[in-house]
This record gives sequence, structure tokens and C-alpha cells, in this order.
Amino acid sequence: MYQGQRWTRLFFLVPAMALVVVAPAVPQIGLLKARIASKPRLEPIAEISVLMKGINLPNLRGLDRELRQRPTSADAWSNIRGQALLIAENGNLLMLRPPRKLDEETWLARARDLRTVAAQLSESAAARDHEHSVAGLKELANACNRCHQFAKVDVQITSFADEQPGLRYAPPSPLAVPEPPEPPKPPAPPRPPSPSRPDRQG
Repeated sequence: MYQGQRWTRLFFLVPAMALVVVAPAVPQIGLLKARIASKPRLEPIAEISVLMKGINLPNLRGLDRELRQRPTSADAWSNIRGQALLIAENGNLLMLRPPRKLDEETWLARARDLRTVAAQLSESAAARDHEHSVAGLKELANACNRCHQFAKVDVQITSFADEQPGLRYAPPSPLAVPEPPEPPKPPAPPRPPSPSRPDRQG
């Protein structure tokens, strides 16, 4: 009698224990799937030209302006470091949007090069090293031009040279628009016939 009761209890106890062990795992798996599905993904929004004109170009101009002479204030060095870091972060943004018509591996390498050079410039600025910051800006301009040459973009960035300070930005040359041909002149109206003179008899 006692043996039978024990087996009866085990018969009901084992499924109950299984429910206790398995039941909590079910909502956890569902919660994990929901978290994976709701995890935000990086998606490019702005066009590459917007990133160039909105981030790289103004910060390159700011770097050029700040580094023409050795900065004397902590704020100036902080601005230089921040401008270089923004360009470095733009390298990350460029990696998100490789153009379909270009080789992706080369694009990623050029963007990574931009990020590396700009980050090195920020480190020179953090150390308040004017000489290496100037050299870093020149190398940064070269990194931009290498990418432009690869992408066949008609834009040239020239960092300041000793003989001619100031960053020069050569925008794409405008396409020559041919002038419209002159409209054909309307034909001259026909002249009215001259009145005939009566013959004189005399």
C-alpha cells in the first residue's frame, strides 16, 4: 500500500518539477528574441556630400585657422582637438555608406585612413604639439585627396604651405553650359510690286 502511494506521488511530482524548471525559460526566450528584434541598427541617413560639406570642410577650415600660429590658450587647443575628432568620427560614418559603384574594400580603407590620421592629429593637439599638429593637418588633407582621387571627385584640399598659408578648397569645376543657338531669323517679307508707269506717246 505504501509502495503504491509513493509511486503515485512520484507520478505527479515529476511533471510538476518539469513545469517549474521549464516554465520560467519560455518567457525569457521570448524576451531575448524581443530584445534582439528591437535592437537599433545603424542606418545611413545623410548623403556623403552632406557629410563632407557639413563636417569635414568646416572643421578643416577651423583647423587651418587655428594652426596658422601656435595657439596660446587651452581653449584653442581644445577646439583643435575637437575638430580633429569630429573628422575622425566622420570616418566611421563614411564606413556605413560605401558607394555601390566603388570597390568596398578600398572605400573602407580610405575611410579608416581618414579616421586614423584625424585621431593622430587630435592626440597632437591634446599634447599641445604645434609642429606635429601642423604636419598632421597636412597629412589629413592628403588623406582627403587620396579618397577623392579614388572616388573620382573633382575636389582638391590643400593644407597651408609655408609659402602660402591658408587652406585652399577647389570645388568641382562647373560644367560648361553651351549657349543656346540663336533662333533663325524670319524671312524678309516680299516686296510689293512697283507700280507700272504708263507709256507716254508723243
